[in-house]
Amino acid sequence: MKAAVYYNNKDIRVEDVSKPVINDDEILVKTIACGLCGGEAMEWYHIQRAPKVMGHEPAGIIEEVGRHVQGYSVGDRIFVNHHAINVSSHLSIRGHYTKDHEYHRSRLDPGGMCEYFKISADHIRTSIIRLPDSFPFGEATILEPWGCVIGGLKKSNIQPGDTVAVVGCGFMGQGFIHMAHLFGAGKVIACDLSEYRLERALKAGANATINPGKEDPYEALRNLNEGREADVVISTVPSVKVIEQAYNMVYAGGTLHINAPSPVDEIWEFKPNDMYTKEITITTKYSADHTDIYQLFEFIQSGKVDPSLGITHRFGLDGIQEAFELLVKGEESLKSVIYPHGIDKEIRK
Repeated sequence: MKAAVYYNNKDIRVEDVSKPVINDDEILVKTIACGLCGGEAMEWYHIQRAPKVMGHEPAGIIEEVGRHVQGYSVGDRIFVNHHAINVSSHLSIRGHYTKDHEYHRSRLDPGGMCEYFKISADHIRTSIIRLPDSFPFGEATILEPWGCVIGGLKKSNIQPGDTVAVVGCGFMGQGFIHMAHLFGAGKVIACDLSEYRLERALKAGANATINPGKEDPYEALRNLNEGREADVVISTVPSVKVIEQAYNMVYAGGTLHINAPSPVDEIWEFKPNDMYTKEITITTKYSADHTDIYQLFEFIQSGKVDPSLGITHRFGLDGIQEAFELLVKGEESLKSVIYPHGIDKEIRK
């Protein structure tokens, strides 16, 4: 079968790889669509495991079912989360599902950016969302990344009426902007250097925008917010410099939520006394768990979340290099969806 194989940020290849063979407790899925994640451009993280089949945001149709699998049939339309949850571990019982060692051990085989992938018995127990006939496969690919947004918003301590500032308005930032009101935000302010992304942010639900390349972001924020900084600031850029900027935009008693990791060798120096005296809380959320994804699915089903707001480009598998270049440039694109069997395969059962 064909698969998109990552070597480095400038070398993505479509190669022939072995089609997975399932065991009796596994499922084989025909990949109809798979989202290209911004995290896949973090070369410092991925190159250590290259070459690797890309993709962890897939949706498709069940092709084969192991004879011991119950509850699923050939032809079912599904989304699959990339990792499986162990609900009974110490960390999971405390609510940290995605930090359990078994979560990191589980994988899609060989990945999501290929014509077929198989999922384990552990995935079948906790990581599948059944898609109704009306739910497009392309839009289903946002369930994992914007599931991370749901998880982040749950940890951000938003109080009813709070002012929320989102620093970095790429695909993930757009998700925070779009859904912050659902968690009680009274005002959402988008902050980015790109006028394109700021325009998209207004369509996603932002009440106002700030371009730090054209104005002092702190002064602009105070002008928009009755002389105060924001109650909650969400940083979506994998950079210590941006995280520090976001921290300085938090008002006393507020929260900084860090949504993206900085490179491992970057160090953030700050004064703990400042955080203590201002009563600033810092939160993080690594990946999306099954509860986040299910809750996002319900929001979409109810019409409160529009996944199409985040998708800007669609490609066949042979367009993966172009899609990746769009991702790295980050100019006038947010999310690309890849269709391993062709774009015309955006079908319903």
